[in-house]
Amino acid sequence: MKPPQPSRAHLWLFVPFLLMLSAFCLAPTYWVLVNSFVEEEGGFGFANYERILSSRFYLIALENSFWLSLYSSVLGLLIGFLATSSLRFVQGNVRHFVISFVNMSNNFAGVPLAFAFIIILGTNGAITLMLNKLGFLDNFDLYTRAGLTVVYTYFQIPLAILLLYPAFDALKEDWEEAAKLLGASTFTYWRKVVLPIMLPSLLGSFVLLLANALGAYATAFALTASNVNLVPIRIGALVAGDISLNPNLAAALSIVLVAQLLLVTVINQWLMRRRRYVSA
Repeated sequence: MKPPQPSRAHLWLFVPFLLMLSAFCLAPTYWVLVNSFVEEEGGFGFANYERILSSRFYLIALENSFWLSLYSSVLGLLIGFLATSSLRFVQGNVRHFVISFVNMSNNFAGVPLAFAFIIILGTNGAITLMLNKLGFLDNFDLYTRAGLTVVYTYFQIPLAILLLYPAFDALKEDWEEAAKLLGASTFTYWRKVVLPIMLPSLLGSFVLLLANALGAYATAFALTASNVNLVPIRIGALVAGDISLNPNLAAALSIVLVAQLLLVTVINQWLMRRRRYVSA
């Protein structure tokens, strides 16, 4: 049976979507790209990019943002993978409650999340004072890059669970039973069956987590202001700062940030093609 062919009436339904996409995605991206080449004197050139690549200050910001995003994405993906795998053994209303709670937690970010961590793990936070009395967390500082890694990992975990849940839900119990009948251990089943099947979902989720962390601004700014040199904070200072107002340089920084993410995406696609080629 042939699938139904879209008519002109159905195609008109895409017009509002295309308008929204153009107004809120394509047009701002085009504006940022064009203005990234506008120099302070008014001409067009690569002066903004040359300033970024020759400035140790902005290079450290790029480095800090990348490693912070990488660490939090890997940790969030690992914890989310373990949490999602355990949901397979939860049945009924409990699983629906957990997914609903995770979905709600995924929207808990920005300034409210930063305020919650200040109350819990800040210098005079409840858990910080309690653990200090027990001799733990003596050198932990929430307002540093290590503290930001903890906060970023926290808001990465719900997103990782939501991204991986459909992939785990597609696994069939018959596969594990068949593997055990053939003499495979649990470790062998996970290594040779589950992980190869879930590798595309894991890599795709990792890219999305990395993008989520690279663009995070409100949480980092609320916790550290300008104490930690990150690209989103630098962009915010260049756009809304009272001293160093330079929106064109901010646009160039945004393009460099997008280029980082595109590079990771290209590497991800190359690895997937290489895996498919080796498998074939």
